[in-house]
Amino acid sequence: MIESVGLTKRFDDVIAVDHISAEIREASVFGLVGTNGAGKSTFLRLAAGILKPDEGCVRIDGEEVYENPGIKQSFFYIPDDQYFFSNVTPIEMMVFFSHIYPTFDTARFQKLLTAFELPSGRKINTFSKGMKKQLSILLGISSGTKYLFCDETFDGLDPVMRQAVKSLFANDISERGLTPVITSHNLRELEDICDHVGLLHKGGILFSKDLEDMKLGIHKLQCVLRPEQDISGLNHALEGFEVLRDEQRGSIHTLTIRGGAPGILTKMEALDPLFFELVPLSLEEIFISETEVTGYDVRKLIF
Repeated sequence: MIESVGLTKRFDDVIAVDHISAEIREASVFGLVGTNGAGKSTFLRLAAGILKPDEGCVRIDGEEVYENPGIKQSFFYIPDDQYFFSNVTPIEMMVFFSHIYPTFDTARFQKLLTAFELPSGRKINTFSKGMKKQLSILLGISSGTKYLFCDETFDGLDPVMRQAVKSLFANDISERGLTPVITSHNLRELEDICDHVGLLHKGGILFSKDLEDMKLGIHKLQCVLRPEQDISGLNHALEGFEVLRDEQRGSIHTLTIRGGAPGILTKMEALDPLFFELVPLSLEEIFISETEVTGYDVRKLIF
């Protein structure tokens, strides 16, 4: 488990990370979203022990990370800005990391290079941005570490490569309990892979919840009332549930409701409108609904 306790980092007068306390469960995907400058990269560098906290600490499996070489072998850090030694090839980087990580799987790495069509003997400084990002991910996956820290992992990857990388993550989560921690400025990139999502804003976590719990606790209802019915009857039928949003376009009413799906369906069946259905919410819609309750508009923070 990864745990941050009162984690704070300042750069002169700027508070990049502001007293963050959070837990990241093992064998799950934690997504950290926020605008540029929200503190995502700083949080990952603190978690990786690259930066020293001004206050608080980060613990991995109960041990503080900073200046702890032993615990650093349990994670692989992929920065947003790719860095490789001058004039090296992917195979030479493989040799380098195999000396750092005892669990590095060189055979798997070479198979992945072939599968991703990355030339093993070509100088990395001739690679495109997307190719360099793919190479970093393959090195991270092949390292065999328990945790993988990914800063803007999908930035620079085309849709096919994004899906391939997500499949790699899913396989290693299932097979060996890998725990990826992924930062992004785009909610849509994380929607189909994350188990838990946190929203970072001005250095602090504004919102952090389990994605499955959010999906079970909030729903979008679309319905068309009969001619003799009106909105007051719909509101009366849904008494006891918290209606977060209520929109009407033509004859279609769209409501975002907090509560259990079985109870909502029972109420609507009793009302017997002309048509109704519960529609799954996207991660974006869930965040919009949840953050508006706390006085924020996630659309202004993320998009």
